[in-house]
Amino acid sequence: MQITLKFFASIRETMGSSGHAYETQAPTLGQLRDELVQGGGPATQALGRDRVLRMALNQTLCDEGAALTPGAEVAFFPPVTGG
Repeated sequence: MQITLKFFASIRETMGSSGHAYETQAPTLGQLRDELVQGGGPATQALGRDRVLRMALNQTLCDEGAALTPGAEVAFFPPVTGG
């Protein structure tokens, strides 16, 4: 299925892109994250399991068990702190 990936803040800087269309068979956000990391390159550093990050599916914060659907927008961003 085709989805749209979006990257924000330090993740965008590491990925070198604000996002792109992506073809995946991953059924969940967590499995998508693992798939991206296994693809190597900057995703290994930006999305690796040693990194704390947040994910949104269609502009709603979700956990890794959220189901992907065709045409979904998936955003990855670092945790945000207030001040």
